[in-house]
Amino acid sequence: MKIKKNDNIIVIAGKDKGKTAKVLRAFPKVDLVIVEGVNMRKKHERARKANSKGQIVEKAMPIHVSNVMLLEGKKGVRVGKKVIGDKQVRISRKTGKEI
Repeated sequence: MKIKKNDNIIVIAGKDKGKTAKVLRAFPKVDLVIVEGVNMRKKHERARKANSKGQIVEKAMPIHVSNVMLLEGKKGVRVGKKVIGDKQVRISRKTGKEI
């Protein structure tokens, strides 16, 4: 998976298409990412203690990694990999620069 935690991305498909945000968590085994402010759902939570009330909380739910694109400047770019010395580095397919 080419998208990682703290990457800036743009959503390219779905109801939040066009939004730009930061990746909060990445789940590479299932190709999902949780993005800040994207794919929000309302979750009804029970009261934890006797005196407290239950509440409705908005949570960011996972979105498939194929629906997001890495952001470079104001546009999305495809990601490639390049070997420099012993390390593999992510590069922009459009410009060839390191990400």
